[in-house]
Amino acid sequence: MKVRLMHPDEDFEADGPRAPECDALSEDLGLDVMFAAMADGDKFVLGVAKAAVLSPSAPSEVILYRQQVLADCFAHPDFVRELYTLAQEALESHKKVTFRSSNPPPESLRYYSVQSCELFLGYLARVRQLAEEHSPGLASPALVRLCSTLSRNLDDVYLKALEGCVNELKLPRGLLMSAHLGRANRGTGYVLHRAPPAGLRQRLSLRADAGYSFDVPDRDSKAVRALADLRARGTNIAANALAQAVDHIRGFFGSLRTELAFYIGCLNLRRALAAKGEPVCTPVALVGDGPGLVAQGLYDPGLSLRIAPRAIGNDVNADGKALVVVTGANRGGKSTFLRSVGLAYLMMQCGMFVAATSFAAHPCRRVFTHFKRDEGPSMERGNLDEELARMSATVSDISPGCLLLCNEPFASTNEREGSDIGRQVFVPLARAGVNVFLVTHLFDLAESLYGSGNDSALFLRAPRQSGTEPFRLLPGAPEPTAYGEDVYTRVWGAPPAGAPDRSPDGSD
Repeated sequence: MKVRLMHPDEDFEADGPRAPECDALSEDLGLDVMFAAMADGDKFVLGVAKAAVLSPSAPSEVILYRQQVLADCFAHPDFVRELYTLAQEALESHKKVTFRSSNPPPESLRYYSVQSCELFLGYLARVRQLAEEHSPGLASPALVRLCSTLSRNLDDVYLKALEGCVNELKLPRGLLMSAHLGRANRGTGYVLHRAPPAGLRQRLSLRADAGYSFDVPDRDSKAVRALADLRARGTNIAANALAQAVDHIRGFFGSLRTELAFYIGCLNLRRALAAKGEPVCTPVALVGDGPGLVAQGLYDPGLSLRIAPRAIGNDVNADGKALVVVTGANRGGKSTFLRSVGLAYLMMQCGMFVAATSFAAHPCRRVFTHFKRDEGPSMERGNLDEELARMSATVSDISPGCLLLCNEPFASTNEREGSDIGRQVFVPLARAGVNVFLVTHLFDLAESLYGSGNDSALFLRAPRQSGTEPFRLLPGAPEPTAYGEDVYTRVWGAPPAGAPDRSPDGSD
């Protein structure tokens, strides 16, 4: 039985190889806060959430497939959580009876396989019952198919037949097998037979030609070993077949737990955001190539989970814009906006909801980040050399259709040199089909990009904050000031001596 809740034709592998940019994504976008909310203390959910969110983008049809499952999960959260708990309990219980050997003898394999199969029988029956109870209210093709498969394949006839086979393989009436004499009178063609009822065997034993018997003398270790070897030959095929059945059932419960863990994480995160009064939406994964992002109320869920008040969302229309440049006042929400964009893409592309009131974008192949790093003892080169090395590695790995998020790049050098480097990096990347979001304080860089008249570029600005405006970005041309005067005023309570008088909108 295939679970297939994450992909219509493939199993989801949570322990697959990770892309090299995953560590930088986690650090730069603050993913640990979101992952912790998704896990809610469950380490297994944490691992699956990381694997799903940091995986390469799923195709648009797979995104829609998962969104439909997630809608069912939101409508029937108790069903999903109970199904996950059953799968987890089945696997944890099985650990107590599993024979821990890579090559166990047939008799030991038969004994432990019988125990495992007997244990799984109860969980299979409970899973089928749960599926039948909730299947009428489900709408997603994945969950409807799963419940139908469980109801059809695990009906009473099948479960009773499986229970009968398990009871027979306990060999309650002893071992009955047949064999042929092969070369050198060695036994071959061993076949295990169903033993007749005890009463019939007793009646048959009254006949003179009922069969032959022998007794093994006490302390005859060689005879005991020979008899054990004979018994093992008879049970070998049945033991292997039963072990394969156990592996199949265990694999089903493993896949069920893994794929449900992703949706459990989504439920946990949605519950945490709802407790803050934050909105979420089902994103629209636009079909086709090319840049495009249209969002309303887009916010950083990690920030919202870290602070007491609600996060401030931004409206942005970057449809057809390959380059988005964000400038403006310090502490104006530019970096937060950049993180919200990266998180929204990652959440949409793995089939999750998005932290916004509405969101539509073309999925990107991979997401890359380039945030400034603080100088530390582990740094072997200067800030600029280290930054250029990181950018060189990113450019070597990036391709058309990817997303690059840059937060104050090349700020470790002077403005002229940093702007020259920026123009040589970001303009060719955008022309090559890479979607670039750039937060910069380099006015020379921002002004030259704005003055180039590039229709595929969007410029946003964080306005001057007087203390009452929300941290929202607005379309606007770059300005040659970061409003350091406002920071001075917030710290010292008055503007610096000789500073010009400015109106609240930033004009002189």
